[in-house]
Parts: sequence; structure tokens; C-alpha cells
Amino acid sequence: MVTPTIVDGDLLDQQTDVIVNAWNRNIIPWWLLIPQGISGAIKRRAGLQPFFELGRMGAIPLGGAVRTGAGRLPYKAIIHVAGISMWWRSSAQSIQDSVVSAMALVNQHHYATEAFPIIGAGTGGFGEDGALKLMVEAFQQIDSTAAVTIVRFRKLAGGA
Repeated sequence: MVTPTIVDGDLLDQQTDVIVNAWNRNIIPWWLLIPQGISGAIKRRAGLQPFFELGRMGAIPLGGAVRTGAGRLPYKAIIHVAGISMWWRSSAQSIQDSVVSAMALVNQHHYATEAFPIIGAGTGGFGEDGALKLMVEAFQQIDSTAAVTIVRFRKLAGGA
């Protein structure tokens, strides 16, 4: 069972091996989209390389996950999860499957630490409290030694 630590702050400021990007099914080419939320922040700070890699991977099943390099970010990788449907909505199932899929990659690649945003809370429209509850429930079903942080996005005092 994984018991995540929940913090307020910015996902991209976490000291961790990998971060998770709440993405989409990767069917529409990324360059046709204007990434919002965490995806937009990742694109601005990591550069385009992770998205070039992501574009070559093709469609991701709803709730699935893929791994790319981290571009200019100081992480070992970025795990992109398909937490929203073709209608840009998340569901309880897509949120929980995204957590399970991301953690399968974490375990497969032996990452010790990872940070997640709240999947499905923004563009997915599920809402922060409901999505966070679903994520915590999903982690309770996962066997891993990895330390997990869930980051509730907040601009902290002194932040931009």
C-alpha cells in the first residue's frame, strides 16, 4: 500500500526522481493544442523535447501512461497519463487507472520518488477534492516502495 504525502505548491519545484503530467489520450497532435495547467508549465520549463517524444508514441489508452525524457527539467523522466477522454473530461475510472498506470512505470523503472499533480481536477473538470480522494484510494491498492507526493497547486508566498 502506498500512502502519498500531500503538499501545497508547484509540481515543478519538487525534489523527486520523476514527475507525472496530467495529459490526454495523445490522439490530437500536441502541437495543435495549447497545453494548459501542469502540461503548459512543463512545456514552458522543460522545452519541446518531451513533447516531441510523446508525439511519436501515438494514442494512449484512457487511464494509460507513457514515459519520456524530462527535457530541461532536473528529473529522470516525465510520466504522462491519459486522465481525460476525447471530450476533455475525466472520470473516477480514468483518474484511478492513471494512478495505477503511472505507478506501474515507476515500479518497472525502479524510481524511488515521484510527484503527481491532482489528475482530472483542472481541464478534466472532476474537481480537486473529488479527484484527490480517488487518487488516494487508488494508491491504497498499489504495492510499491516508492515515496509518492501529490502536489496541490498553490502559489506560495514569494512565488510568481
